[in-house]
Amino acid sequence: MKNYTITVNGNVYDVTVEETGSTSASTSAPKRVATPVAAPAAKPASAGAGSVKVEAGAAGKVFKIDAKVGDSVKKGDTLLVLEIMKMETPVVAPQDGTVASIDVAVGDQVESGALLATLN
Repeated sequence: MKNYTITVNGNVYDVTVEETGSTSASTSAPKRVATPVAAPAAKPASAGAGSVKVEAGAAGKVFKIDAKVGDSVKKGDTLLVLEIMKMETPVVAPQDGTVASIDVAVGDQVESGALLATLN
């Protein structure tokens, strides 16, 4: 597998590409594997929400929500999945905690930095 960092319109993406087949010319395309995107950094949230904000690392569409309010999560657990550039990209918990809010719904378009969820 090879790791690449790609910048598109100012957004940075970490991509892992796995080559399949033999070393000779192959007709199959390389398999793309999405790398989980952690929340940028733990920041205090607004009043009434959790104390840790989970924000989108890149613009995309909410594909699936795995966590619900009240769930206990550990650092690295998948909270939701964004579809970014036609790839399913997990958004993971930046630290251990309890889900205080889910601020998006399946199908929502989100911009980079958009609030997705909060944790306590």
